[in-house]
Amino acid sequence: MPRDVLDVASKMLSRRDFPSAIKLLEGRSEIYEGNFAYYILLANACLYAGDAGTASMYYQKAREIKLTDTALLLGQAALFLRRGNTDRALQYYLEVLDGDPENKIAKKALEFIRTQGDYDTICRWIDNGKIERFYPPISAHSWKILGIAVPAAACVFGILFALLIIRSPRSPSEGERADLSALALSSDEAKYAQEKDMASSAYAFILSNKEITESYARAQRYFQAYRDNAAQIEINRILHSNASLSIKQKARILMSYLSPPTFDTIADNPAYEDAVKNPVLYEDCYAVWSGRVSNAAVQGTSYRFDLLVGYETMEKVVGIVPVQFQSDPGITSSLPVKVLGKIVFENGKMNLEGRSVYQSVKDFLQTP
Repeated sequence: MPRDVLDVASKMLSRRDFPSAIKLLEGRSEIYEGNFAYYILLANACLYAGDAGTASMYYQKAREIKLTDTALLLGQAALFLRRGNTDRALQYYLEVLDGDPENKIAKKALEFIRTQGDYDTICRWIDNGKIERFYPPISAHSWKILGIAVPAAACVFGILFALLIIRSPRSPSEGERADLSALALSSDEAKYAQEKDMASSAYAFILSNKEITESYARAQRYFQAYRDNAAQIEINRILHSNASLSIKQKARILMSYLSPPTFDTIADNPAYEDAVKNPVLYEDCYAVWSGRVSNAAVQGTSYRFDLLVGYETMEKVVGIVPVQFQSDPGITSSLPVKVLGKIVFENGKMNLEGRSVYQSVKDFLQTP
């Protein structure tokens, strides 16, 4: 029975015959244009062949079709790791674990970044080939397995996990929220918490060794206490400080544990004035701000408006914040509104990524 090109190329990859696989696949570019599995196979072949530039191009083509496929994320994470951009690699490996919590490659890569991820070591691993242990797998038919089996397994896992949560709700009083022992600072990290070369970078906060370690400890305590906004502030303080790279990496991992709040669960709600005054501290925090809607508009599937903060009673505008929802939240523009959203910055300007809204006439206006 004739075999299709993807099967043949996959077997070539498993035999590590990368040049033949690349030649075969590139010769079928017109037939497989827009095919996700084709782009992933070709990108993987280029990655293993050492052609990072071409691999990046094909991963990007694949990303235009799917955003969260495991093979794609592993490949792009590996490219960032090769370049020594461990912060970006870290983000991609964490995204892999979001969809596939037991992914061994992502776990090993995170451990490598945490313990050995300096640029000199990365260069040596590229040279001796060890870096390939963090590449997407290339066993025969792996393109089928990664494209179908992993998402299906993740889906089943997600359903089971959701059922466990529904049946066994947790509260802060039941103990620690998560095991953060892997994020504990080593003795060397605590002793040498500051970046060694501070002359080549600009920092929003210059902290002492003690201030860095105390800020990191507070972030962990706040997380365990379900005070995610307070934890985020401490994480931001570290990320914008002269803390060492390894501590910043652990802070980013801790940040991935934080959860979006609801109106009922939000803690340490930041004041608008504080967020304006200290934007680097409040970025990625969630806020509930009230006011009125202005300049509402639908753009594609998204819904944008300006929130006139503090204008509930139509007496004083404290500030104006652009808000965007992915879909129309059903706001009655003639009534006051409370908006729950994530504080983000676009071109230096503060915005809210809307999560939910609440409107009630009696909360804001006195009935006649």
